[in-house]
Amino acid sequence: MSHRSSTSHKVAGTSGKDNVTSIDKRKKVQPKPPFPKQHQSPPGIEAKIKPRPRYRAPAYQGSNKLLDKTALITGGDSGIGRAVAVLYAREGADIAVVFLPEEVRDAKETAAAVESEGRRCMLISGDVSDSEFCRQAVKETLETFGKLDILVNNAAFQQHQESLEDLDEEQWEHTFRTNIFGYFYMAKAALPHMKAGGAIVNTGSITGLEGSAQLLDYASTKGAIHAFTKSLAQNLVERKIRVNCVAPGPVWTPLNVADKPAGDAAEHGKDTPMGRPAQPEEVAPAFVFFASEADSSYITGEVLTLLGGETAAA
Repeated sequence: MSHRSSTSHKVAGTSGKDNVTSIDKRKKVQPKPPFPKQHQSPPGIEAKIKPRPRYRAPAYQGSNKLLDKTALITGGDSGIGRAVAVLYAREGADIAVVFLPEEVRDAKETAAAVESEGRRCMLISGDVSDSEFCRQAVKETLETFGKLDILVNNAAFQQHQESLEDLDEEQWEHTFRTNIFGYFYMAKAALPHMKAGGAIVNTGSITGLEGSAQLLDYASTKGAIHAFTKSLAQNLVERKIRVNCVAPGPVWTPLNVADKPAGDAAEHGKDTPMGRPAQPEEVAPAFVFFASEADSSYITGEVLTLLGGETAAA
């Protein structure tokens, strides 16, 4: 059902502290549009994006908040998922990354980045819209790491359409099966193996709060993810498993380069108050916050917006 490329050994490498000693002096200056005009076929490959999305977070110092935890991250090959994998590893976690077969190039880079933090990483190739694959992904994670403490539901599909008439039934179903069915399938497969103190962190979106004229299906799934987060949090509170959601505005990831026309991609995030999209490394600390009992033991059912200065939906 799934193809696994597993790297189960610990790799000597930087722990995060080494990264801090070599911080780029320009770290506080994030790229701003206009970017080079570019477009890719879905799902998009991060290795081909210019400028490359920033995920290494050189100023972020780990403090063992997730020491010896195991995290399963869907869509962990690139974008937000990759940055989360790196910071979770810097906090002491071993990582299982779920990715589509065509994203293997990016997934291998993520695995190398996790290993450079001194933690283990396994790669699991497959489609989260398939419930059997989701069960298999959890099984493989347990076989390799022996436990599952954190689930990050992050995989997503997005495709702009100008009108409802342009949005066909096939796309509607594909978006829902990936973006919300996949979250349900992964949570259902993971929960029997998660203990008190575990955490589920979902990726939402500002579009799920405000809507989006050209992302009718995507925005609808993100609204569903927000409601799923709040409902599942209530369902699991007595089991002491927390469920929260990070809902960003525009982020510089392959998802957008593979969706928008080249000219629009070049202007991605320009209309935020900060005048740019977030970089994945700026979003990932929120996922650490929700996964860490040291930070958020009294927080469940929350949707945290990261909007580059926008306040209307906060």
